[in-house]
Amino acid sequence: MTESIRRSGEYENFENPYQAPYEGAQQHASASVGSSPVNPEWPPPPAYEPVAQSAHQQQPAVEPTAVWQTQAATGGADNGGYGGNGGGTALLTPVASEPAPAGKKRARGPFALLAAVAIVAAAIGGGTAYGIQELTGKDAVVSSSTTTSVVPSSKTGDVATIAAAVSPSVVEVSATLSNGTSTGSGVIITSGGEIITNNHVISGATSIKVSTSDGKSYTAKVVGTDSKKDLALIKLENASGLKAATLGNSDGVKVGDTVVAIGSPEGLTGTVTSGIVSALSRDVTVSTDESQSQSQGQGSQGGDGSWPFQFGGQQFNGDTGTSTTTYKALQTDASLNPGNSGGALIDASGNIIGINSAMYSAATDSSSSSDAGSVGLGFAIPINTVKADLATLRAGGSDS
Repeated sequence: MTESIRRSGEYENFENPYQAPYEGAQQHASASVGSSPVNPEWPPPPAYEPVAQSAHQQQPAVEPTAVWQTQAATGGADNGGYGGNGGGTALLTPVASEPAPAGKKRARGPFALLAAVAIVAAAIGGGTAYGIQELTGKDAVVSSSTTTSVVPSSKTGDVATIAAAVSPSVVEVSATLSNGTSTGSGVIITSGGEIITNNHVISGATSIKVSTSDGKSYTAKVVGTDSKKDLALIKLENASGLKAATLGNSDGVKVGDTVVAIGSPEGLTGTVTSGIVSALSRDVTVSTDESQSQSQGQGSQGGDGSWPFQFGGQQFNGDTGTSTTTYKALQTDASLNPGNSGGALIDASGNIIGINSAMYSAATDSSSSSDAGSVGLGFAIPINTVKADLATLRAGGSDS
């Protein structure tokens, strides 16, 4: 048999590791001094020379799942002598796994937090007033600045879109008086049925009925009244899931701003009119006498359906009597008629900026009833006045 002498590191027949045992013995016998024996029953030597272990050092434990690196895989031939360890036994050295960057995992925390904040901000920035109400409870009033839009920004100022969004939050209020009835409007401020209206609409009422935009009818009780601001808070019985209006910021209103009025003039539920803000901080004087509301109340017997008020030293729609109060009002040319009292004055974004409370009617100055109606002089209580008075009203009002 012809034997081929292989130099250290050369493995021409690596693809056939299963040589006869006697061939390995002959190779071992003929190997020169100082060269490493070749044992075909073991895998090829490692790509680098193993570190010699001293007598007192322990060989590190080899993980069973380690990946073994061979010289054949790397193509190296410099360490074929096994470092002079001899014995024909190759030292198998695991390839250290590449550690994951320590800072990479830590970096995920802030980014995840920022993403979560952005999502929450986007959810809140989109004007989801209903979601805020559900999170804070049914009796929470949805309030916003003028930057919040109830309607899509592309539809800002569109009367049809505003009407569709806010009409479900405006109701008709019918109060039974001792000598007649009074019909007005109201604005839902909580999904549980709290409604803001004018004090003169329900003053002296023995019973109150409320009709929503979907035709449902409820019985309501008076929670609190404030005749000095001509405000009242009533609560529907056995009501839930109502659509509450979003209360805006009347301090941001400017003359010339587009407004929409929704109410029940002459009992025509859900009537929508539009106009602009004509003036700010008008001093409007109304009666606080309960008997005045019964004799001059909207729709009551003996009255013309218009609530009397004073403006600029003159009286309109009748005699206000001797017991009066004055408040600052927003003036609008949006058409208001008897029955609009207590209804909503809405800005271009769909936020409530006022509670309609008074309008001038020419009927009291004319012998013909055909001259009755809006002449573009309407007044609304600023919504910031309402928000500031809400706690008092919930506690029974200043008249209790």
